[in-house]
Amino acid sequence: MLRALSACCLAGALLLPISAALADEPAPPVQGPVVGLSPAELFDFADQARDTGDFAAAEAAYRALATHRDVEIRTEARFRLGRMLADGQRKYREAAIEFRRILDEKPDLASVRLELARMHAKLGNLRAAEREFRAASAAGLPPEVEQIVRFYAHALSSRKPFGGSIEIALAPDSNINRATRSDSLGTVIGNFAINENAKARSGLGLNLRGQAYYRQRIGARTDLLARLSASGNLYRDAAFNDIIVSTQFGPEYSIGTDRVALSVGPVWRWYGQQPFSTAWSASATWQHPTGKRSQLRTEGAVARIDNKFNDLQDSRSFSLSAALDRALTPKFGAGLQIQATREAARDPGYSNVTAGVSAYLFREIGRTTLVASAGYSRLEADKRLSLFPRRRAEDRYTASLAATLRTLQVGSFAPLVRLRWERNVSPVEIYDYRRVAAEFGVTSAF
Repeated sequence: MLRALSACCLAGALLLPISAALADEPAPPVQGPVVGLSPAELFDFADQARDTGDFAAAEAAYRALATHRDVEIRTEARFRLGRMLADGQRKYREAAIEFRRILDEKPDLASVRLELARMHAKLGNLRAAEREFRAASAAGLPPEVEQIVRFYAHALSSRKPFGGSIEIALAPDSNINRATRSDSLGTVIGNFAINENAKARSGLGLNLRGQAYYRQRIGARTDLLARLSASGNLYRDAAFNDIIVSTQFGPEYSIGTDRVALSVGPVWRWYGQQPFSTAWSASATWQHPTGKRSQLRTEGAVARIDNKFNDLQDSRSFSLSAALDRALTPKFGAGLQIQATREAARDPGYSNVTAGVSAYLFREIGRTTLVASAGYSRLEADKRLSLFPRRRAEDRYTASLAATLRTLQVGSFAPLVRLRWERNVSPVEIYDYRRVAAEFGVTSAF
């Protein structure tokens, strides 16, 4: 609904008629005094303070009403507070938190979900905004509102020039090095005992993930987007530290209701405090709405990888993927992804083709968002490695369950709990492993 509006005021004005068409805003009923005033009187006081520019007094009054025992009064107070924070003070992140709290209690309010989508768009969270638009459509929209939503579906953001996100978690892991538990390794010259240091190691790590971006408008429907991403799994034994940093930059085009992005940039990886690999990658993505509730995203990428540990693993990589996301109801949705990768290495034993499929379900339960996912992939190597009697032909299974606990939210950060399970079945012992891991941390909510 908000993709190519050229100014923040237009993006802000867009949803005002939508919310007016959806919102039912009669004067709240009087159900007892709040700090000496009835709710109706306190609403009147807050509205007057807001209209005269006394935002501090208005916010205090709205927040007092937001603690009322009546859910309708709480909802109305948070909605007016969110509108004031967004349109009067441009505090989009704080406004998003208020709209999110309303939906935690009343997930079927399409007008509030549209306001939350507008805040995500203001903050530059385009995919989150699109998700909320699909959820609002799943809730059902009046025909006149649905028409406005379709009309502005290609104008999704006010194109915030910069932003970012971060996630920090403690991560107990049963297999931090994804290694085998086998005692022996079969080779063409006999069986060898595997050193204990080469077997699976458990440990407690610190997982860090973050992303920052900068967007520069270079045309009515074109942006230049630069991204910096970093992730790290850090352990007391630095020999198992795994750090990845990447930068990507390129144009992003709005074409009708579609979005096309091209990017190129380097990727660096360190393992055990030593350079592990460097790569140059280029990618193209196409995002296309397939209906009011669903969206298709396809991506193709190529990369040139220089392995610092083993020159025989230097390779060229080619990948394709397609993902479909659908909102089934305002608080329940699903997604499916298929992908394939071809890695052509200097040694055919390290060359392989991988194909896989994964799916996820998400469900909002009160102020908790649950996400369950499962995946399967098959790897086939071109040839066997000279040391091993069999060629790699592996089946990999994954599953995860994550919960974001907004009940304990502080500002824009919310606690996150995630459980992971992974199993790789391989005829070559060093590639055969099991892994169970957990993460307990915080994530940026908006």
